[in-house]
Amino acid sequence: MLPDLSLSVHAGLVTGLLGPSGSGKTTLMRAIVGVQSVESGSVLVLGQPAGSPSLRRRVAYVTQEPSVYGDLTVRENVRYFARVAGASRTRIGEAIEAVGLDAEADRVVAKLSGGQRARVSLATALVGDPEVLVLDEPTVGLDPVLRRDLWLMFAELAARGAALLVSSHVMDEAGRCDELLLLREGRLLASGSVAELRRRAGVTGLDEAFLRLIEEEP
Repeated sequence: MLPDLSLSVHAGLVTGLLGPSGSGKTTLMRAIVGVQSVESGSVLVLGQPAGSPSLRRRVAYVTQEPSVYGDLTVRENVRYFARVAGASRTRIGEAIEAVGLDAEADRVVAKLSGGQRARVSLATALVGDPEVLVLDEPTVGLDPVLRRDLWLMFAELAARGAALLVSSHVMDEAGRCDELLLLREGRLLASGSVAELRRRAGVTGLDEAFLRLIEEEP
């Protein structure tokens, strides 16, 4: 349930979605990409109702559990999703390289580690060069170097005009976002830049800021 929730995710920014388990993060993300039924209210994406057929090539969604085909290789998976998105063949190699899987490109996905499968899933989302990218905890289980590289890539995508919504429970990742949304029990508790939320809470650390904002909740 997301009662009376109203928010915007802007193009050209990386927006972080934060909140404890059960706060509604995944429900909100699913509503944005059009796979979650909405009983009342409206969800607009690029000016159209979420889930509209015309949005399929413009919006990409990476779930917590990798959504790829285990019996295909990395390259075959990305090639398939490139066809679905109408992307050029050159994007296949670029997407695989972006997630650091060049050396594994011809390996069957079922034989990869969990972190590698997560990266394959991300590559299939990136191959279409989407205008809106919704990422549900995309860096879970990844090593610090790859996490850093992926966040740099997210910033580059935003700089090219994409809108990114990234859920995370890691505070140092929250600090990499341009805007933050803090959910609690399906309600938007706070929103704004990292600096704004720190200033509102009167503290310097994000962990402490979020705890303070929760404690101030009526």
